[in-house]
Amino acid sequence: MGELIQYTEAERLFFEDSRRIINDSRNSAVRSVDFCRVKMYLQLGQRLFGEVQQGKDKADYGTYLISTLAKVLEPEFGSGFSKRLLELSRQFFRTYPNANALRSQLNWTQYRTLIQISDKNKREYYELEAVNNGWTARELERQKNSLLYERLLKSSDKESVLAIARKERLPESPLEVVKDPMYLEFLGLEQKSHYYESDLEQALITHLQEFLLELGNGFTFVARQKRFLIEDDEYKVDLVFYNRLLKCFVLIDLKTHKATHQDLGQLQMYVNYYDRKEKLPEENPTIGILLCTEKNNTAVQMTLPEENSTIYASKYELYLPSSEQLANEVMEAKIDFEKDLQKLK
Repeated sequence: MGELIQYTEAERLFFEDSRRIINDSRNSAVRSVDFCRVKMYLQLGQRLFGEVQQGKDKADYGTYLISTLAKVLEPEFGSGFSKRLLELSRQFFRTYPNANALRSQLNWTQYRTLIQISDKNKREYYELEAVNNGWTARELERQKNSLLYERLLKSSDKESVLAIARKERLPESPLEVVKDPMYLEFLGLEQKSHYYESDLEQALITHLQEFLLELGNGFTFVARQKRFLIEDDEYKVDLVFYNRLLKCFVLIDLKTHKATHQDLGQLQMYVNYYDRKEKLPEENPTIGILLCTEKNNTAVQMTLPEENSTIYASKYELYLPSSEQLANEVMEAKIDFEKDLQKLK
């Protein structure tokens, strides 16, 4: 066996710094190659656009030329130049005609997801959030499929949502952070099978990274089954997080049934305890989220004070939504939101 070499602390720091330099260079090289690919597809799209359309829509000739070009390029350069990808490159140029507007942090797979979004504001939101949060292509696709943008619009307007994504402002209200519904498709639980709250909690811990992605910006995990005593009575909070943007604790109580007023009352007690015993003077009031399978919005509103801004009931789903399903929910929520605004005037 070889002799065990003892290194000084200074030597270990030197070795770690050397490893960091190599890893950073490798990552930079990968990003550079990815971005070169992005620019290549943009240039191909620009060339196709100029050749086929010359500023006008000439669909028949465009279809013919793209098919012919794919037959020429694909045998020589591979499947990355199929008819489908050449069509996408033309669409890419039409969506991003200014090469200077491209973001080097995003790869071709991510741009393929973005150009499928026709709404300009929605596309900008996902583009900014992918860059700000370092989303992978799979995470970007998941967030789009979970209709994250639409869910945020349920309790805010598009100008506010985009301002946060552009880092022009920070979230000012829990309503700008708390999502309803939450999608937990990554847990792999069956919608109709019976499972306990402890099973749900363990699944969330096992898939903590995915859950943090669903929770959104600024969330940090703190504890599970956080124990505290009130005189001789013991209580436990299922999950404790901290949101650095709102500067407050976020307590999540898990329920595998429809929300009840008793559940909300218990969560209110947990929030009160954290505000009085855990929260620092410079921090904002604690937020409580009751994560449940069903809820009666009217019952929730009647249970909580009219000026409530810290307790929320959020329904969770084990499957990603259809566009029609969430469109209906968004419309209903927007109507309720506008009614609440009218009451405040």
